[in-house]
Amino acid sequence: MTRSRETAPRFLNLFAIRFPVGAIASIGHRISGVLLLVALPLAAQALERSLRSEAEFRALLALRASPWVSIAIAVIAWAIAHHLLAGIRHLLMDLGVGHRLATARASAWFVNVAASVVALAILVACLWSGVAS
Repeated sequence: MTRSRETAPRFLNLFAIRFPVGAIASIGHRISGVLLLVALPLAAQALERSLRSEAEFRALLALRASPWVSIAIAVIAWAIAHHLLAGIRHLLMDLGVGHRLATARASAWFVNVAASVVALAILVACLWSGVAS
C-alpha cells in the first residue's frame, strides 16, 4: 500500500516557524531554568573559593578580564533576569492578571527585552571593568 502525496510525512523545519512572542518567553523561561541549574554548582564553587582567602578572591576577580568569562557571566545574568521576570509573569497570569492577549504579548515583550538589557549591561560592565583594571 502506498501513501498519497498529501499524507506522506513532511520535514518540519523549526527554524522556518515564526513563534509568537509568548512562546519565545515561555521557551526562554525553560532554557534559563536549565542554565541556572547547570550554573549553580559553579557558583557555589566560586563562592567557596572566594571565601577561602583574599588571594583566591583576587584570582576570581582577575578571571573577569577574560572575554569568555564575561560572556558566561552575561549569559548567567540573562538566565537569572529572564527566569525571575518570566516566573513573575507566569504567576500573575495564573492569578488572572494580564491574561488578555494584548497584555500577555506586552508582558512577554517586556520580559524578553528587559532580560536582554540586563545581560547586555552586565556584559558591558564586565568588559569595561576588565579594561579599567
